Amino acid sequence: MFFLFAVGVKMETKMMLRPGRKAIAIGISVMFFTLALTAPLSLILIKYLPMDETLAKSLPFIAASQCLTPFPNIGCLLAELEILNTDLGRLAISSAMFCDLIGISLTAVALALLQNSGGSVLTTVLAILSSPALLLVIVYVIRPAVLWILSRTPEGKPVGEMGICFVFITVLIAGFLSETIGQHFVLGPLILGLAVPEGPPLGAALVLKLDTLISGFLYPTFLTVSGLETNIFKIHFRSMWIVGIVVLFACLVKIGAVILPALYTKIPIREAVVLGLMLNARGICELMVYNLWRNAKVLSDQEFALSVISVIGVTAIITPLIRVLYDPSKQNLPIKRRSIQHAKRDAELRILVCIHNQDAVPSIINLLEASNPTPESPIAVIAVILVELVGRTTPVLVAHKTQRSTLETTASRSNHIINALRHYEHHNEGCVTTQSFSAISHFATMHDDICRVALDQDATIVIVPFHKNWAIDGSIGSVNRAIHAMNIKVLDRAPCSVGILIDRGILTGSMSNLNSQSEYQVAVIYIGGSDDIEALYYGARMAKHYNVTLTVMRFLLFGRDNARERKLDNDLIDAFRNANAGNEGFLYHEEVVRNGVGVASCIRELENSFDLMIVGRHHRESPILLGLETWSECPELGVVGDMLASPDFGSTASVLVVQQQRVGGKLINRSTKPVATDINRLSHGGADSSIGDANRPWTISMDRISRN
Repeated sequence: MFFLFAVGVKMETKMMLRPGRKAIAIGISVMFFTLALTAPLSLILIKYLPMDETLAKSLPFIAASQCLTPFPNIGCLLAELEILNTDLGRLAISSAMFCDLIGISLTAVALALLQNSGGSVLTTVLAILSSPALLLVIVYVIRPAVLWILSRTPEGKPVGEMGICFVFITVLIAGFLSETIGQHFVLGPLILGLAVPEGPPLGAALVLKLDTLISGFLYPTFLTVSGLETNIFKIHFRSMWIVGIVVLFACLVKIGAVILPALYTKIPIREAVVLGLMLNARGICELMVYNLWRNAKVLSDQEFALSVISVIGVTAIITPLIRVLYDPSKQNLPIKRRSIQHAKRDAELRILVCIHNQDAVPSIINLLEASNPTPESPIAVIAVILVELVGRTTPVLVAHKTQRSTLETTASRSNHIINALRHYEHHNEGCVTTQSFSAISHFATMHDDICRVALDQDATIVIVPFHKNWAIDGSIGSVNRAIHAMNIKVLDRAPCSVGILIDRGILTGSMSNLNSQSEYQVAVIYIGGSDDIEALYYGARMAKHYNVTLTVMRFLLFGRDNARERKLDNDLIDAFRNANAGNEGFLYHEEVVRNGVGVASCIRELENSFDLMIVGRHHRESPILLGLETWSECPELGVVGDMLASPDFGSTASVLVVQQQRVGGKLINRSTKPVATDINRLSHGGADSSIGDANRPWTISMDRISRN
């Protein structure tokens, strides 16, 4: 009863009552085709095949149960496969919810008939008619009381314990009323769950309270009891393959029932087959139905055991088939290069920023401002606000309205972030545009929404937050492992370049905008490789900002670098220098080191010298980094990025770790040779030579060129 109440709380009533055109077509086709074809098959088998008397009595019910597509089963399966956020996953959830609306109505009638099978016709009719009355009581009496409790809860505060207790007592009352009117006691709590607002604050609080009780005790106990009541030794071989024929036929019909409307809604056949497999998901809901039928003597021990085995068998078959046939990561494969290096000259820079905490907004705005938006080369900011899915099952991707003349008035966390970005857009009118999305999802599948928006919005680079936050004293304040796992998936699957922002803005003691500072110090650490080149190109754009001072620090291996790779890097750096001659906001610095110890020593000297440090995630294989990866705590940052993000690195500088666009985990182009059209997008400094002590890294050059 409490499990079904929690299921109802997590379901979106609006999606059930107002599904999309595709969901309606698929839902109706799946439910009625499966019922219309599987039930007659059972009657044909009863007529022409010899079977046990109990099986002949139960087979039509087993066949009818195959038309069910319970939303909880499908939601659990898709969450386990991490495809809940995909287009196909959303369509499966929407179709299942619509089927549940029909199924709940039919179940109410069936339960009334079963519960009153020994009574008069008048009693049965009254039991059926009393169900709408129970629905009206819940909607027009209990729901307003719940909403009144919710209205007395202050904004941003959790619902009080008295309110939670009231709802739980109401669940018991709803179950009692259901049993009193001749229905099964689970119907009232399910309808009550649908009437309770999903998501925070109430729905989230209810699910949080119930989760431990249900998943930790009641749910395993129910499964254990079902297993103990399943006596496989009473199964006859003939009965097993008869039920197997019905179940297999129903699965094939359900897949065909999806393919039929798919032909008219332009869904590819392969995806339609996968969708059919999803809608064949079996689980707890079927077990509940079979237990109810067993208690009502509809199923004997043999038929109950066969039904339970069919649930296990179908689930064991469809799960690996879905994994093999459907790979959502291939949907986000780009068809063109999406990186800062390969962007056209003075093209719009499209930056997708992922924001989980509104405290990070000032640092993100500083990063956007340092990216030098101008009318000739504007910046399009696509903000994805990351909201953890709590108290509901269906993930949602919300595109916020784009009216830039007005600000959001409600005091929610998302609206504070949206308003801050719109203020920044108004301040840079003609140079910056913003578009905001809210991704409400589990963090295990949040990367799907991020990659989808990045592909649809033609993003050049995605900026994701680091999973560690700093306290004011410089120590690690909090660690979010869910964000950590999300970042790794984004790095693997993003259709463009990716940057991980390690935000230390709180340590500076000032959250002011870059324009109010006299100078914004940015450093690019260059060792070699495509990721470092991407970082260099991003720094080149920043170097054109009048308030930015850019320092490029290049590390060279003493006497043993590959000559060809050194020449390609030299050509790139020369183009970088020639394009920015006369820029006084530029410093170029070379360090010749013998090993990783020299690199670590040089980086240690950079503490508290910069506001932002940019570094590539991966570097060209070289003895220069030998041994440093042994001490790496966060491999997703790379060797140098991990060193800069370490609490032992006593710096207040934020760090941006950049990875250039990859397809299928591989670089598109490994060449570092600059092309003529790139030169004007780069920055440069001159070169003088000075040799230091042989026992430490050698400083080769450092020069500042005055601005005209």
